[in-house]
Amino acid sequence: MDLEPRINKYQIALDNREIKAPKRDEKREKKRVIILSGVASVFFLLVILITLPLTVLSWSGLLVYSSIVSLVIFLFLVLFRYFSILILAYLFITRYTVIEKKHYQPFVSILVPVFNEEKVVKQSVESLLEIDYPNYEIIIINDGSKDKTAEVAETLVGYRQGRSCLVKISLINKPNSGKAKSLNAGIQYSQAQFVLCMDGDSKLSSNCLKMGMKHFSDPAVGAVAGNVKVENRKKFLTDLQALEYLEGLNLARSAQGFIKMVNIIPGPIGIFRKSALRDVGFYSSDTFAEDADLTLKISAKSWKIEYEPNAVAFTEAPETVHQLLKQRYRWTRGILQAIRKHRKHLYNPTINFNNTIILWSMFFEAIVWPLMNVFVNLFFILVALTYEKSIFIFLWWVGLAIVDVMAAIYCVAAEKEEFRLVLYAIVYKVVFILLIDITKTMGTIEEFLGITMTWGKLERVGSAGSAPKRMAPAIVKTVGPK
Repeated sequence: MDLEPRINKYQIALDNREIKAPKRDEKREKKRVIILSGVASVFFLLVILITLPLTVLSWSGLLVYSSIVSLVIFLFLVLFRYFSILILAYLFITRYTVIEKKHYQPFVSILVPVFNEEKVVKQSVESLLEIDYPNYEIIIINDGSKDKTAEVAETLVGYRQGRSCLVKISLINKPNSGKAKSLNAGIQYSQAQFVLCMDGDSKLSSNCLKMGMKHFSDPAVGAVAGNVKVENRKKFLTDLQALEYLEGLNLARSAQGFIKMVNIIPGPIGIFRKSALRDVGFYSSDTFAEDADLTLKISAKSWKIEYEPNAVAFTEAPETVHQLLKQRYRWTRGILQAIRKHRKHLYNPTINFNNTIILWSMFFEAIVWPLMNVFVNLFFILVALTYEKSIFIFLWWVGLAIVDVMAAIYCVAAEKEEFRLVLYAIVYKVVFILLIDITKTMGTIEEFLGITMTWGKLERVGSAGSAPKRMAPAIVKTVGPK
């Protein structure tokens, strides 16, 4: 008896509608920047000229005293930020371990967008067959790859025996138009009411669907953010990023989860109710951080967004400094673009108060905090070298390092991670974070000045040029009836 499935091949038309971002008037923005900068400069110059004769401090004394005030204010902000996040994260973990949610196992489509991934697509898709969940399918979306990704993916099409069920694997071949439109194609093709969106090179934990889908028993939940960890460790730079994901990203996401204000559903693993995606117009490709943009759109429509720490995606972190800085540069500019796109929520909390808080927190983390960190470090180094106050600056840095070590120990313990990552805490604080914040500062300046950025500068990404209004139809390969 022939058990080989019959492969069906047909074309489908995709709805590529997107919610358009507000149109930018760059000339007006630059003119406004020049005027505001000029007015601010004149104001501060007048303040200095008027108040300087009234002070008895010398220039050197003024610099020393201002450095002390700056140190105290900055240290207060650091401690407030650290301990507020730690307390909220602790409350989240405590509530998570106490409250048991009932199982909820509807049909789910796992969407795997790929572009030039011939070397990893087979391994990535086959790893998804190990997921312990009784009711799911896999949809591969090939975004116009130039290599043999389509040929390799076609060999996977059909029914495959998974860990808990027979899994249907389908393939969509479409013209290149970027990750956002690829995921939109998969969302619209899927017949499931829930979709898991991931990166093509990510690997998911076997219990990710069981743990993530429990939250959707609440009909008000529109999305669940997963937990992202670094897979390629055992190297100095990637180990630093592994600690960063624990302390800088997942710790903050736990705190946000407690107050129901998750600000970014990560690209490597996000689970969505399809009606919520339809409600907000699906993914948009007008920013370099489609994940942040989509999260803000879902939150603006008053859908709940939960965080599930046991729905884990393992991702490949950059292994060179150049790749790392390009990635963080793109993240920074993408987040700023998303903030600008939704800026009306910054000024008007009556639209959606939660979104206003989320946007202000993103504004602080993306702009204020990096600029402050870079400025304060440079200022204190200057004071230490000029006025021989190096012992005080050293003690200040030691105090911050102790706080970082405490946070690292908590994060490693909470997520049952490798304790050796704690040993990187000092380097992480003194060198790594400062390097990332300098990159964020440069990205902020370039975004502020409107300097053009293209996806072509980044690795493992297709061109993000504007897609034509009439695109060629997608080619779907699947088995059995649709």
